[in-house]
Amino acid sequence: MRAKLIVGNWKMNGSRATNVTLLKDIVAGLDGARAGCAVCVPAPFLQQCEEVLAGTPVAWGAQDVSIHAFGAYTGEVCAQMLAEFGCRYVIVGHSERRAYHREDSALVAQKALAVLAAGMTPIVCVGETLEEREAGATAQAVGAQLDAVLEALDTAAVARIVVAYEPVWAIGTGMNATPAMAQDVHAQLRAQLKARNADAAEVVPILYGGSMKPENAKDLLAQPDIDGGLIGGAALKAEDFLAIIRAA
Repeated sequence: MRAKLIVGNWKMNGSRATNVTLLKDIVAGLDGARAGCAVCVPAPFLQQCEEVLAGTPVAWGAQDVSIHAFGAYTGEVCAQMLAEFGCRYVIVGHSERRAYHREDSALVAQKALAVLAAGMTPIVCVGETLEEREAGATAQAVGAQLDAVLEALDTAAVARIVVAYEPVWAIGTGMNATPAMAQDVHAQLRAQLKARNADAAEVVPILYGGSMKPENAKDLLAQPDIDGGLIGGAALKAEDFLAIIRAA
């Protein structure tokens, strides 16, 4: 059975003062929780996460990475720098990076390779827009996004990634995918993994990233191919984040 994994994506939120309280409250509330958990935070807070979370069950990671190992790339942060702060996970291909920074799937694949080369785990995000959903192109859209990464990896490396499905149309819009709708896409993604590496398909977590909250977490996590969540707003409140972890 695949272990459940709940990952908080803080996006561009947090402060040195408020982070300590949030992180300590999460750690204190984990007693008895069986799901794995992590927080992916803005790069300036990685050292703080390392200081507060070292030795606890909570892992930490980054929200993006450069494809370059080093050099004259102002504003970029390379994978080795993230590894020095103890990061276990790095989000690549988040819908906001794809939309606001025009990142295509080929670039996302390069970022995943950079993360793996530095000994960390990429959380590979895929998802369709409302226009693609309404056009019946969900399978093609998410399939192409995942295939771009899988084709860049050797067979063994497939087992070292995490996949996150985030229906772009259901993030912060008030619209929601039903558990059955989410499961359909997760099952497709699982099949793609199986076609590339059957053993990996049995261990790679596929997270749901479409506005998972305490109110809908249990039903979503009960689906056979939903192995956890990539949590946005609810990850900024310890009580809500812990409720989702307990639901897993």
